[in-house]
Amino acid sequence: MMQRLLLFVRHWLLALQFFTRIPVTGRLAAWVGYSPAMLRASAAHMPSIGALIGVLAAVLFGLLLWALPSVPAAPWVAALASTVWTVWLTGAFHEDGLADLADGLGGSYDRERALEIMKDSRIGSFGSVALVLAFGLKAALLATLAQVDAALAVAALFGAHVSSRLAPLFVIATLPHVGDTPRSKSKPLADAISTGALVTGTLWWSGAMALLLGWRMDPAWAAALLGTAVAALWMRRLLKRRLQGFTGDGLGATQQVGEIAFYLGLALALGAGGGT
Repeated sequence: MMQRLLLFVRHWLLALQFFTRIPVTGRLAAWVGYSPAMLRASAAHMPSIGALIGVLAAVLFGLLLWALPSVPAAPWVAALASTVWTVWLTGAFHEDGLADLADGLGGSYDRERALEIMKDSRIGSFGSVALVLAFGLKAALLATLAQVDAALAVAALFGAHVSSRLAPLFVIATLPHVGDTPRSKSKPLADAISTGALVTGTLWWSGAMALLLGWRMDPAWAAALLGTAVAALWMRRLLKRRLQGFTGDGLGATQQVGEIAFYLGLALALGAGGGT
């Protein structure tokens, strides 16, 4: 039992090391260790990493909303600052995937050529546009939510980061890995994750959602979750149709689109309900 618990902790720390810039170094990193199988198992903890990133982003967002002057620009400043904070915390890990996927799919309708473009470390026109639109949408939606209900907007950061990191797990579980597997940063995920890993990820997400609903039971959360679910299904369909499977870039893009869709679903629900 103790060995299983220690392995669980090692997998979680490996996920923290791989998916964020939060340091896991020195003796701790040596204790955690690494193997492709461990990294594949660590993917189960993506929603919990999202919870951590969401909490850190929500704290900064809330502090800035409280500390800044009560002027129309304040929610925008807080939204942009929290977005920058999440980019730094993750090393733009998911944003890089979004840009590469946009360059690949936008640059060619041919599958092999699209995959080749996605390997290029340079960012192209489609990737640049995708990042600008993604950052703009995040900031605009968060600022909008903050002007309707500041507390709900702060909590939305937590919910969005958790939910959007569950979506890639279902993509991994239901599509094959494609591309230049030997050199791919998602190579350890090329084999489908286990059912146990999928259950673990779902349990992390369920616990986070229970906390969110325990703090505030609001029907608008259903629309936010529906937004992420629709986004995940759309991304899966896109990856299957254009690439016949997933790449690491596709997983990063799925997280980004899922996060934006969470904010959008919540904003639409509040608009339809006349605010809270």
